[in-house]
Amino acid sequence: MRTSASKGPTMPNPQLHPETPSIGVVRESGADERRVALVPRAVASLVAKGLDVVVESGAGAEALMGDDLYLEAGATLGDAWSADIVLKVAPPTDAEIARLKTGATLIGFLAPRNAENKIAALQNAGIVGYAVEAIPRISRAQVMDALSSQANVAGYKSVILAASLSTRFFPMLTTAAGTVKPASVLVLGVGVAGLQALATAKRLGGRATGYDVRPEVADQVRSVGAQWLDVGISAAGDGGYARELTADERAEQQKALEAAISTFDVVITTALVPGRPAPRLVTAAAVHGMKAGSVVIDMAGETGGNCELTVPGETVVINGVTIASPLNLPSTMPEHASELYSKNLTALLELLVPGGRLDPDYSDDVVALSCVTRDSVSNRN
Repeated sequence: MRTSASKGPTMPNPQLHPETPSIGVVRESGADERRVALVPRAVASLVAKGLDVVVESGAGAEALMGDDLYLEAGATLGDAWSADIVLKVAPPTDAEIARLKTGATLIGFLAPRNAENKIAALQNAGIVGYAVEAIPRISRAQVMDALSSQANVAGYKSVILAASLSTRFFPMLTTAAGTVKPASVLVLGVGVAGLQALATAKRLGGRATGYDVRPEVADQVRSVGAQWLDVGISAAGDGGYARELTADERAEQQKALEAAISTFDVVITTALVPGRPAPRLVTAAAVHGMKAGSVVIDMAGETGGNCELTVPGETVVINGVTIASPLNLPSTMPEHASELYSKNLTALLELLVPGGRLDPDYSDDVVALSCVTRDSVSNRN
């Protein structure tokens, strides 16, 4: 089974829909998923280009975008699952895959690197799948980078959550009753989410410090007004991600971080390694060394968590330290998260549907690398 499309024009493009394809916007079935794949403004822009957009009734309800807004934008309400191109946010369930017609194109977060992914099911159903998280992180694809757009939302919200759980002010306050020093915030993992967390903590008046095993991001940390924590470890990997540390490097990192973490009021962790469990950065010993009233926000709970004491999806208090591991933070800000995601998808559609025809160019890295199922369809034709 093929799980990703290879680069190059070695295989002819399947002309699945020679006429103008219909685009379906479906309602998310996950209980905690409030985002929608296309907002009304994006629908209007597609309709203006002559595309037919079908929206499932209630698709935007959780994002506070009613059916009336989609109708005003030029969409029709109906069976979006039977469209030629179906857009969604979360990975599809087996029941949702069964609603797609053979030969349809599905675009969304498809979790191709997760062990529980539905890539094989999509392949068997004859669906052409484009995983937005597989879009290469290159300059011209930045507008399509859904991972980054949603990470920005999550990074911002993590700090707001930390401030609400903290027993201390974030900014320095000088009052007649005395001066309150600013909260100290440590962000572990300085990708897009981490940088946004640092910038937000700084805006709230906190003293922000960033750490990452990729020393080349130190300048980015300083660019948002934060300090850089250097523990002497470098583990830069491919595609801008960190590689997995060796056993010796993990031991060295653990020792250095345990000493540093105890000096901070808030610790926010964002470290992820694609396709692997989240690295453990905050040990139980580090938590026990923190002052009562401190807060840990673990943003890696969906892959096990960066904190040893994390309970994914829950908030616990241990020795006076609050440890929160919210899942799907972008969904807690569905309006702006949907707007950003919608822009990502419309930019990708410009590549897949040039001139109003579904004609993806697989010699284009963005198209080829994001396409995770296509052979089965080619072979059927």
